[in-house]
Amino acid sequence: MIGWLIIGCEIGFWIFVIAGLFARYILKKKKLGGYLLLCTPIVDLILIAATVVDLKNGAVADIFHSLAAIYIGVTVGFGKRMIQWADERFAYTFAGGPKPKKAPRGGKEHARNERNGWYRHLLSWMIGCSLLLAMTAFVGDLSRTQALLNFIPRWGFFLAIDFIWSFSYTLWPKKNK
Repeated sequence: MIGWLIIGCEIGFWIFVIAGLFARYILKKKKLGGYLLLCTPIVDLILIAATVVDLKNGAVADIFHSLAAIYIGVTVGFGKRMIQWADERFAYTFAGGPKPKKAPRGGKEHARNERNGWYRHLLSWMIGCSLLLAMTAFVGDLSRTQALLNFIPRWGFFLAIDFIWSFSYTLWPKKNK
């Protein structure tokens, strides 16, 4: 059940983003577009609330419960950036906005972008792990929530790989072509 809710929330997130951009640029209703874009965090609140209720009602935590926390963390860490990316492209394609700038492919700017991406990943990890710990404490039954705690070092492993990858460009910058 939670797995489907996560998928539904991801779809809902993008529906609100696209609807907001459509209202803003096609319908020329900037205020309505802003309200629709502000609805994206509501989707996150629904997801985390449903996850906590499911666990509190006796469910044994699994990968999907952990993914709910990860989804929230990633949305907070990368959400504004994702919406800005979509906004720039939507404005360019449908409203005659300026052509979106391409990310630097080399040099110090590329290294800075890679580091900033890792910092966002770190923020996402910290928020996601805080939610995993909070859900575990709230349920109060380690035998049913151990999977939540087990996910923290797994995600930490990917965070460490991302750190090595991202900061390698600082030590060995990619050449501009």
